[in-house]
Amino acid sequence: MLPIFEALPALKGALRDRETAVLVAPPGAGKTTAVPLALLEEPWVEGRKIIVLEPRRLAARAAASRMAATLSESVGETVGFRVRLQSKVSAKTRIEVVTEGVFTRMILDDPGLDGVAAVLFDEFHERSLDADLGLAFARDVQSVLRDDLRLLVMSATLDGARISSLLADAPIVESQGRMFPVDTRYLGRDERQRLEERVGRAVERALAEEGGSVLVFLPGQGEIRRAESWLNDRLRRPDVEIAPLYGALEPAAQDRAISPAPAGRRKVVLATSIAETSLTIEGVRVVIDAGLARVPRYDPASGITRLETVRVSRAAADQRRGRAGRTEPGVCYRLWDEPETRALPAFARPEILEADLSRLALDLARWGARDPLGLTFLDPPPAAAFAEARTLLSRIQALDGQGDLTPHGKALAEMPLPPRLAHMVVRAAASGQAREAAEIAAVLTEQGLGGKDVDLRRRLENLHRDRSPRARDAMALVERWSRAAGRPSKAPELEIGLMLAEAYPERVAKARGKPGEFQLAGGRGVYLEPTDPLAREAWLAVGELGGGEARDRILLAAAVDEIDLREAFADRLVAEDRLETAGGKVRAKRLLRLGRLVLEERLIDNPDPTLIAGALMEQVRTDGLSALRLGERAKGFLDRVAFLRDVDGEAWPDLSEAALIARLDEWLAPLLAGRSSLSSLDEGTLHDALKILVPWDLQRRMDALLPARFEAPTGSTFAIDYAAEGGPRVEVRVGELYGLSEHPCVAGGKVPLTLALLSPAHRPIQITRDLPGFWKGSWRDVKIEMKGRYPRHVWPDDPANALPVTRAKPRGT
Repeated sequence: MLPIFEALPALKGALRDRETAVLVAPPGAGKTTAVPLALLEEPWVEGRKIIVLEPRRLAARAAASRMAATLSESVGETVGFRVRLQSKVSAKTRIEVVTEGVFTRMILDDPGLDGVAAVLFDEFHERSLDADLGLAFARDVQSVLRDDLRLLVMSATLDGARISSLLADAPIVESQGRMFPVDTRYLGRDERQRLEERVGRAVERALAEEGGSVLVFLPGQGEIRRAESWLNDRLRRPDVEIAPLYGALEPAAQDRAISPAPAGRRKVVLATSIAETSLTIEGVRVVIDAGLARVPRYDPASGITRLETVRVSRAAADQRRGRAGRTEPGVCYRLWDEPETRALPAFARPEILEADLSRLALDLARWGARDPLGLTFLDPPPAAAFAEARTLLSRIQALDGQGDLTPHGKALAEMPLPPRLAHMVVRAAASGQAREAAEIAAVLTEQGLGGKDVDLRRRLENLHRDRSPRARDAMALVERWSRAAGRPSKAPELEIGLMLAEAYPERVAKARGKPGEFQLAGGRGVYLEPTDPLAREAWLAVGELGGGEARDRILLAAAVDEIDLREAFADRLVAEDRLETAGGKVRAKRLLRLGRLVLEERLIDNPDPTLIAGALMEQVRTDGLSALRLGERAKGFLDRVAFLRDVDGEAWPDLSEAALIARLDEWLAPLLAGRSSLSSLDEGTLHDALKILVPWDLQRRMDALLPARFEAPTGSTFAIDYAAEGGPRVEVRVGELYGLSEHPCVAGGKVPLTLALLSPAHRPIQITRDLPGFWKGSWRDVKIEMKGRYPRHVWPDDPANALPVTRAKPRGT
């Protein structure tokens, strides 16, 4: 008997008394198949349907098959399923197992969920975006339209208290489950070996040390195929069957992978995280975990969702380990060192915090909710990502100025496609090309459909030749999409590349430099292998990119003719006049661009003087005040103002470099009229322009408080450096200060000047802020040294009362 049966009485009681409940049951408890069947005859169901949500198509089909087998029926009778490419339901169907995305479409089409008694959210701990949205919608329906609708959230590793609180303190029912002992063995991480070799050697060891079939967890399809090749080349055991298992496989191949191995044989299933939950693969008692998963990460800056390979969470690692102990004691080999387990994140981040939210924003708009905060989300969508998603919807004319759905937006919302692709299909329908666009959408959303060619045209040709069940199902879906897209109008026809560009205008790419090197309209660099047939095209529309830190690899694209691009995107082309400053000269260009891609540029013979002035201003903003020849007078003026602002408060204006650049329009712009370069501005003009920023009364006060120059007893004047470290400083030959008995000061006598005393040869002698003390103190020693070096100069015993000198004594005196 499955462990879940012990919890069923409490679960039934909870749902009789309340409309919401939470079921926490570990893997192997049997919740996926036993709970829907147990609830089917409850009085509150009253002949209506139970909807069961599963995160993946394979899990949905498998769960429906197991429940139908329990009833000794075929799928499509009491128990049926609906997934993206397939459905098996009938008038008799009372339990429908659906994928989470299908449920979102169901509830949007029928918000009252007519004929549905309960919605069961299985494996909710995976926290897919569709599951979170589906629960938010279902809770809204329950609160407003259907207070009799039951909602049950089921999970293996869920924080039950948190979800219970979200559902108004729903009762929590727990099942202890059944878990046979699993021996965990750590094989370490040898980075010198490729992943397929590490996995292959672990499989060889497991087959030698243990009995039963083996389930291997790998991050993605590529790693699975490479591991399969490695094992086929080296294993050579007729009693062992190698079975890949990933989402893009034909359903028949998936079913073969999860079916029991034939008598006398063993199976090695190479799977993605698709096998972590909901599936029981008969005969498996050994798990090999590479500890990696491939997850989508949306980059708002580029508008690109990339698949990243990351370390799994501890919860996922435990789920994988548990697959070895479903039916008997098992073994789990982990391809890392034991201490690394503690460093794994506890749980994977919910998809709603990482994903492109444009479909969610569109669905919320169709629901009538502009703000997601009005719905029940376990983790609300991030505000910035949600705002960006609504901006995209406005850009493709799905939302009006008030944020409501436009007629075009309503057409997009009714199509079960990402908004960009729905927009492409609806736009193509206007020119009678809905089917072609729907085929492109199918290739983009169904991984591997049409093969792996980079060229979209080749993929579509392959799809037309494909006679597999998966291709037939996809083409049936294409037919439904094209019918739903609307009727033709008089819109001009689009080539395949232009259809793709309608979906991703920021991914129009222009060739640059070497073959295979391109730049996207969004600015990012991307590439193709130089040997690819598309590598020498001038323009591409890009549909799919592979991740990279500096640049991305083009995985799917179509060539675009520049003339056609100009015509189709005429309303999105931007004409811009741009000035370039080089070698002190300004050149004006007129550009025609799409995003950051320049389609055309030409020189302007007589550019607008205001444009030139703007370019010169921009140069100063970029290079700073160093772009100007300020000169000593201007720099000294700024230093004096800064000094007074420091010692006398904010009555003095801020003339720092940052402040001056912020005020360029005020003081620099008037000087640039009729000029073509910054070098034509002389020092005096700049000095006078800066002085205007200080009111006249403050200028007079500054001249009184802070003279620009110090006058020595000889009558000579010397520039004062008000920016010097330690305070205002002046450099002067010591002989010119003879006769000075008081130390010179500025700022109304408050701040002594720092005197840098120089020899007759202008070499440093002493720095002092107390000249009388210097005369009485260390002057004696300085005089002796200087007299030896410069015997023809005057070195008095009492310099405070001597006559100042500017030169040596005449010869003979």
